[in-house]
Amino acid sequence: MSRPLPPALAAHLPTGVLVDGRWRPARSGATFEVEDPGTARTLVEVADGDEDDAREALDAAADAAGPWRRTSPRVRADLLRAVDEAMRARAQDIAALVTAEGGKPLAEARAEVAYAAEYVRWYGEQAVRVDGLARRAPAGTHHQLVLRRPVGPALLISPWNFPVAMIARKVAPALAAGCTCVVKPAQLTPLTTLYVAEIIRAELAARDLPTGVVNVVPTSSARRVSEPLLADPRLRKLSFTGSTEVGATLLAAAAPSVLRTSMELGGNAPFLVFEDADLDAAVEGAVQAKMRNSGQTCVAANRFLVHASVADEFARRLTTAFADLVLGHGADDGVTVGPLIQRSAVERVAEVVAQATDGGARVRTGGDAPDRDGYFFRPTVLTEVSPDARVVTEETFGPVAPVVTFDDEDEALRLANGTPFGLVSYAYTRDVGRVMRLAEELEAGMIGINRGMVSDASAPFGGLKTSGLGREGGELGLEEYLEPVYVAL
Repeated sequence: MSRPLPPALAAHLPTGVLVDGRWRPARSGATFEVEDPGTARTLVEVADGDEDDAREALDAAADAAGPWRRTSPRVRADLLRAVDEAMRARAQDIAALVTAEGGKPLAEARAEVAYAAEYVRWYGEQAVRVDGLARRAPAGTHHQLVLRRPVGPALLISPWNFPVAMIARKVAPALAAGCTCVVKPAQLTPLTTLYVAEIIRAELAARDLPTGVVNVVPTSSARRVSEPLLADPRLRKLSFTGSTEVGATLLAAAAPSVLRTSMELGGNAPFLVFEDADLDAAVEGAVQAKMRNSGQTCVAANRFLVHASVADEFARRLTTAFADLVLGHGADDGVTVGPLIQRSAVERVAEVVAQATDGGARVRTGGDAPDRDGYFFRPTVLTEVSPDARVVTEETFGPVAPVVTFDDEDEALRLANGTPFGLVSYAYTRDVGRVMRLAEELEAGMIGINRGMVSDASAPFGGLKTSGLGREGGELGLEEYLEPVYVAL
């Protein structure tokens, strides 16, 4: 059944390229289709930007860089406050877009909008709090001044799974710091980004601020946009969220220009349940950590490492919780699990589940794709899983919870850290001493203790090892768009 966008929303939805404060078609006239993953039907066609569009967008960002850098922090803060208020006022429309193009249940989509707006609010508050330093040198011969100034025009490449949160988490600190930007939204979910970009464009215009501060180039080929920009010496910053493989390619392309880079890459999050854990709380946290966006998040719990003494009971309770989830189109009432983003995602999840079961794993619930329109896979719990199974060693990006047992804390840490990734780890225990040991020993940039959610606009988000470089969120997220300049007086 087709589910078109509400007419009132579709009528005010930009679908072009935003350059220097003006929406227009792609120079080539090309477009690409955006699908509803809950029906596998086309929602709308969007401008398919190319090298010419990308260069014009960077032209605008470079021209606006000086005037925007000289704009007062208070004006930047007021702009972000107005964008925050507009996003909250239009939360229903933005959430409807998130659900339509990404498949999230509406409750999750509304939560994402609130989360995104909090980033805009936070960085609006931080725009007037960029610290410097002034002191007399130890030798007493001169004074030292350390200023922090905007790094320059930035290329912001956002992922498909959090289309409003990611534009907020990247654009807000860039604008607060005084950087202009070119945004490359995800091909699968560009509509939400375009809608929010129009909010920002309108607020800039209302204040007679530089029109090229935020530019957006949707495209069906990320390389077609990123390659010419990364080779342009006017670009001084790259922020990317996506897979480790693509991130490594972008880092190589950014190296000749020695660009400042922020990389939020892949994960393989362990979810540890110790023998003293509150199992009801652990199951609640497991569902939260695993099933947001049907498991399609970089911080999704990917491996459930459970002490052997409580593994059977934990698996029983988790199976019951997963079986109670309601699978369906995100716009329908009562749905708690939406579709995967595209057909290839369903095929990959089915493949790793089949490989696990061929190796002896037991399906406790789910394990297959239902026969219906859209790209769905049932919430799945696997037990008796080999630690070497792909569903454990690779980032599944789907609604599958493999349970692996351990016998003691040392083995739990060895299993948890036995991956090239290090984005987030979760652990449930009531032992305060163990909590401190885990905080010291877990190889992850973020650690959730007795909770299944770690993200917060005021806290640094990012990972270790191949999970990335730099941080988004909090004070450190602002630092990513600033460079220190030392002046000897």
